[in-house]
Amino acid sequence: MSETLHTPRGRGQLKLLLPALLPVLLLSVIPLLRGVYLGFTDYSLGSPIRFNGLANYARMLKDFYFWKSFEVGFIWTIVVTAAQVILGLCLALLLNRKMRFVSLYSTLMLVPWAMPPIIRGIVWRQVYDPDTGILNTILLRLGLLHESINWLSSFEYVIPAVIVAGVWGEIPKAAVFLLAGLKAIPEDLYEAARIDGAGTWREFRSITLPMLAPVMAAVVSLSFMWNFNTFGIVWILTQGGPGGLTRLPMLAAYEEAFRYGYVGYAAAIGNVMVVVISIVLFAYLRVQLKESRS
Repeated sequence: MSETLHTPRGRGQLKLLLPALLPVLLLSVIPLLRGVYLGFTDYSLGSPIRFNGLANYARMLKDFYFWKSFEVGFIWTIVVTAAQVILGLCLALLLNRKMRFVSLYSTLMLVPWAMPPIIRGIVWRQVYDPDTGILNTILLRLGLLHESINWLSSFEYVIPAVIVAGVWGEIPKAAVFLLAGLKAIPEDLYEAARIDGAGTWREFRSITLPMLAPVMAAVVSLSFMWNFNTFGIVWILTQGGPGGLTRLPMLAAYEEAFRYGYVGYAAAIGNVMVVVISIVLFAYLRVQLKESRS
């Protein structure tokens, strides 16, 4: 590789890559390295940066709110990821059928995904509003409720309410990937299965799922990483409340840095999140490598 880079052709290729590499370096790599460094300091807003070794990580071991945020984060991530993959698969299967206006339906499907998380949060705040929200209005008119529920302030309902909002915005992402995987499955396999007398469920179990497994593995892994880093929609809906029930790890890091001013400790939380995500990514890449060799 090093010999290739020292040839005129290699240097030319490197120059062509520089416009793409520089933004990645400036906007991703350098901030990541600085965050790693700050995680080993006691830096607070308005104070000098001083190296403090593993003090932030020792503090984490005794920090109930840190462990609670990771517990909430894992619950959120697992439930949202599972729901969006299952519902995304159902939607992809539906759109993969031959029917009229499928292009229109596919376009409309992307609307929730196209919305920025902040806009999704604002939309769902209106839906969940205890006085004017459409959800309470419909349930009251159907007689399913006797009085309005404050969905985002209730200890009983806030987690399901936030999960529904999170899943709604992420289903199209999973559906797009899975629909592409379905389109890549040869139609000949289904025709052969029908000749052998296989029904719809048998086709799904014996052809669709095995052929779709690599795509589903990618969707699950990427969704886990994206959902574990969720911030915008939950911040707009609840700001981590009530009582910290929806305080995800990213919200915990944000509060430590910008509400309490403990930037070093917030960076340490971010470093732990990077480690968790790296483990998931490593596991996925290892599985993919084994499949490519087999």
